[in-house]
Amino acid sequence: MQPVTVGIGPVSGDDVLAVARDGAAVVLSDEAEAEIRRSRAVVEALAGDVEPHYGVSTGFGALATRYIPSELRTDLQRSLVRSHAAGSGPEVEREVVRALMLLRLSTLASGRTGVRLETARAYAAMLSAGITPTVREYGSLGCSGDLAPLAQCALAVMGEGLVRDADDVLRPAAEALAAAGIEPVELREKEGLALINGTDGMLGMLVLACHDLRLVLRTADVAAAMSVEALLGTDAVFAADLQALRPHPGQADVAANLRALLAGSAIMESHRGPECTRVQDAYSLRCAPQVHGAARDTVTYAETIASRELASAIDNPVITPDGRVESNGNFHGAPLGYALDFLAIAAADVASIAERRTDRFLDIARSHGLPAFLAADPGVDSGHMIAQYTAAAIVSELKRLATPASVDSIPSSAMQEDHVSMGWSAGRELRRSVDGLSRVVAIELLTAARGLDLRRPLEPAPATAAVRDGLRAAVAGPGPDRHLDPEIESALAYVVSGGAVAAAESVTGPLR
Repeated sequence: MQPVTVGIGPVSGDDVLAVARDGAAVVLSDEAEAEIRRSRAVVEALAGDVEPHYGVSTGFGALATRYIPSELRTDLQRSLVRSHAAGSGPEVEREVVRALMLLRLSTLASGRTGVRLETARAYAAMLSAGITPTVREYGSLGCSGDLAPLAQCALAVMGEGLVRDADDVLRPAAEALAAAGIEPVELREKEGLALINGTDGMLGMLVLACHDLRLVLRTADVAAAMSVEALLGTDAVFAADLQALRPHPGQADVAANLRALLAGSAIMESHRGPECTRVQDAYSLRCAPQVHGAARDTVTYAETIASRELASAIDNPVITPDGRVESNGNFHGAPLGYALDFLAIAAADVASIAERRTDRFLDIARSHGLPAFLAADPGVDSGHMIAQYTAAAIVSELKRLATPASVDSIPSSAMQEDHVSMGWSAGRELRRSVDGLSRVVAIELLTAARGLDLRRPLEPAPATAAVRDGLRAAVAGPGPDRHLDPEIESALAYVVSGGAVAAAESVTGPLR
């Protein structure tokens, strides 16, 4: 894999994914190195000034009124990082930490932070060596940046604390750095603040979630098409002219996907015409474009926020292009927190409508001729009865996770930091929400595939048949009750790997 080059401009979402998930190495561009040197010269000029400058020769937060003499400033930076590396709880996922470090490096490379070149190079070297600091679940209020998570990374650059090496072995940072030939950094004026005063954890989780949601929402369209088909629903409501009456782009895309997925279905053809007495399908079938589409439009909004944040240089104080050192509030995570919360709301609602479609398969009053609970011998067998319980439990959890974290605030730092974003918490909740949505979609797909099989001898559309057949490579078709847990996990793997979408697209071409 080619290394990701970090320059003075923004890294892309694809760059974040390459480094965070695929382990790509990182290099600084020549232009970035030159800009880092220029801004460092500004800081070093201020370091000798008898006037106090925040972050250079003062304490921090509520302690910013104290002037720190030059002989204590190395201690000041070291103490800042050590004291702020105060997280608690389980370790945060490797991909989130790598995304966070890359995004912090991107801001360092902009030349707006005033760090030394060797400090920026140390971050690039750690990422390239696969060294991942241990970051804890709790510790960020999403204001003044993701302080505790970023401080844990800065601690590792100093050669302190614990890290996981490229083989995922937990070991002391000093030992891992030495093994990789990386010299620990002794932080100088301004550098401690520059390494911890960013929104990088929130942004990294937003970029990863947007990518994952794009896939799971396309898969939700696939599962919905299979449900409409196997429940003998109508595709007439997905007509382009009807959708155009309400011109939301996401809605139009979902309806187009449903039309493509259902094209050529013998099951759909079997109940067209005057002999079909049903006028309208239930909302969970009929309104799939409206609900899935609204979620897609929410992702588009969130991607807009992410793109702006990727182009940002977050620090306090910041070195302006004309050489001023200015305090600011750009570290506040509100823009990211709102977007993260909005996505969790959308994920919960798509999961909710998917679970309702799953439930319809299991009720003989609503499934139009399918056996109770899709069981081989109802009463002896329970079929997919408890799979729906699992989906319902997840949906209930997603509704709780959709309670916005960003509407909360709690004052800190002796009331200096008296309004915070809780954006990190929103990001943590969203990651669980994306996982939960994927599981609910997997259960719908598993159930709908069984429903399609039970409609034989009628055959489904070529696209939905391809999806069902792909699932059948890992999960057997209808029959007496089996251990269902592994089948749900196989369906989940089919969803998150992109296998279900790929199977559909082998017939339809690229879905929207």
